[in-house]
Amino acid sequence: MVRINELDPSASPLDYYGSELRRLREAASLKQGQLGGIIFCTGSLVGQIETAKKVPTRDFSERVDAALGTDGVFSRLVGLVLKSQLPTWFQAYAEMEARATFISTFQCQLVYGLLQTEGYARALLGVDHPGRIEELVAARMERQRILEREHPPALWVVLGEAVLHQEVGDRDVMRGQLARLLEFHDHPWVQVQVLPYSIGQHTGMMGSFTLLRFDDNPDLFYAESYDSGHMTANSQVIRERSVGYARLQSCALSTDGSAKLIARVMEERYGHRTAPAGRTVA
Repeated sequence: MVRINELDPSASPLDYYGSELRRLREAASLKQGQLGGIIFCTGSLVGQIETAKKVPTRDFSERVDAALGTDGVFSRLVGLVLKSQLPTWFQAYAEMEARATFISTFQCQLVYGLLQTEGYARALLGVDHPGRIEELVAARMERQRILEREHPPALWVVLGEAVLHQEVGDRDVMRGQLARLLEFHDHPWVQVQVLPYSIGQHTGMMGSFTLLRFDDNPDLFYAESYDSGHMTANSQVIRERSVGYARLQSCALSTDGSAKLIARVMEERYGHRTAPAGRTVA
């Protein structure tokens, strides 16, 4: 007899998802392969998710809901599952980010996570976590869903110009990422500004930071080091960093000027031109 791996549903969101998937699949009198055939995946993948060896995607969850008629159960659960894949030290910040009504961030090295493309995120996360790329990328893409809500947070982003020039992935990845930034130029709730090299010394030279504002809770300041995050509601810190952020915004290019710089870097550094013989060259 085949021994079925028993999960403890209370162990983690992933274990709970797997146990519920198995329970509801069996209630529908479907074998793993049969369910896989219905939702266009292998029975092996269904089995791996049922035993918490593989992290489900949102697409998988939506297909399962449709196949089993579960009224969105797995589409709701997958958000918790993907959030649990974030680093433990980052989860508290991600939860507060999702609740914020106003997000102001200065990034001196990387594109802010909410604006990253999948390719950019994949290249970044693959450096230190090559064995967990898929689930970590899925978790980052899930985090971005707050921008798709009916009432999304207002997001103001100031990027150091170095972010545009630091090649992450390859030229195609960077071209796609800068194109993504340009897509937000006319977005009603997202503002992207670039702090140019020419500004010289500035108040953000100590590093990246983010300010979160809420309707009914105190403001929060967040900054992180290599493997930890620091979040505080200390009023003096909030006051100083709020003034610092205002200075960064005033020194940064306007949104129109920033878009022009992004477009120029995208073409000059990551663009392609056609050679006389019709070949594409760098």
